[in-house]
Amino acid sequence: MSNSSDSKHFNFYLASGSPRRKELLTQLGYQFNIVVPNIEEQKQINESPVDYVKRLSREKAQAGVKLISSMAEASELPVLGADTIVVVDDQVLEKPNDYADCLRMLQALSDRQHQVMTSVTVATSIEHHTKVVITDVWFKSLTEQEIETYWQTGEPCDKAGGYGIQGIGGRFVSRIDGSFHAVMGLPLYETDELLNRYI
Repeated sequence: MSNSSDSKHFNFYLASGSPRRKELLTQLGYQFNIVVPNIEEQKQINESPVDYVKRLSREKAQAGVKLISSMAEASELPVLGADTIVVVDDQVLEKPNDYADCLRMLQALSDRQHQVMTSVTVATSIEHHTKVVITDVWFKSLTEQEIETYWQTGEPCDKAGGYGIQGIGGRFVSRIDGSFHAVMGLPLYETDELLNRYI
């Protein structure tokens, strides 16, 4: 567990180890602490992509609430959980297992549109609120050589769908319709609205 700043005063917990989410919350001027719950990210049979990403963000936030419940001074603080998935043809693309998996994903995204769904939940021991932001993303046509070169950078390894729009993978994106920051992993407007309910 670590503070996001040198100050001991923080208003909520972020249930994520993502450096991108930490960076975006810091950009909004928030002071927060971090917990990293261990949640299994496995889509259930017949679960829609939207329901899946909503469930993951909710479970992360609620698991964070349980983690801090033993700390009396923090037990009433809200916890923010978030999850981002990439969806093409109603299929969820998780983080790639290896190069072959990444190649399959990026070839599926090549020269077409897909959706990035980011769900944000703020939870306490009493209640929770969730918002989902869906962004349409278009990729240029990718060659296998481009994908292999990208894989060798190491960037795709921990990214849903095998790419990061804020990094080298941004060169593949021809346009987006929606929230750039949601594709990064945390929609600023919606997250700010949720947190303002509690702090």
